Amino acid sequence: MESRIRVLLLMLSVTLCGGCAHLHWPWHRHAKLPPAQAEPATQAERDAAADAAAAAAEAAPPPTVIEPQVERRKIKVPKIKSKNVELGISFGEISIESYTAAPVTGLRFDYHVTEDFFFEASAGRAMAGKTSFETLGGNVQLLTEHERRFTYYNLSLGYNFLPGEVFLGRGLAMTSGFYLVGGIGSVKFEGDQKFTVNFGAGFRVLPTDWLAIHIEAQDLVFKSDFLGTDRLRNNLTAGLGATVYF
Repeated sequence: MESRIRVLLLMLSVTLCGGCAHLHWPWHRHAKLPPAQAEPATQAERDAAADAAAAAAEAAPPPTVIEPQVERRKIKVPKIKSKNVELGISFGEISIESYTAAPVTGLRFDYHVTEDFFFEASAGRAMAGKTSFETLGGNVQLLTEHERRFTYYNLSLGYNFLPGEVFLGRGLAMTSGFYLVGGIGSVKFEGDQKFTVNFGAGFRVLPTDWLAIHIEAQDLVFKSDFLGTDRLRNNLTAGLGATVYF
């Protein structure tokens, strides 16, 4: 009987100990938990928090900008004087129809209205050679020396187009451009004054800001009946000239 009571007491003690393992001790209620971040309760506190965040963002250092290390080229811009007047001379050759070719000298005066258009007044003189009839006829002379002087005066309108540059080697570049000219004028030749129409084209190069070199070709057309046939005669001229701006 006594042994049974001991067994029951032992079983009861084991049961009680197992249940106590699941109970919380009183000091667990007063354990310190990590503080939680409390949210602002009022609008003023929220505004102050926003201002503090903005101030912190402004105080933060700006992001670093990487600057590319590129070596810049030194470019020399052509300095062309803003002058509208151009004056110069030219030398070349003229092929007078029905006559042999002859040297010709000329003068030109240009006034640039805009960058594209300009007016040109030009004059030139040449001494015509013999006609084909005089060459075949031996001592036949159809014209006197004074009548062989070929003198022309032209008033033309020019148009600049295709502006660009001319390169001489790697270190020298000169401003250049093509132009067209056309107009009317007068020719004194064969003892008579003749109305002419002229047209042509040229190429201009500026080695400096005040000097221009021209290569130009024109056709002077007039009507003549000197050799017995009334027809238009073409007189081609080609030359090299130089002008200055002022």
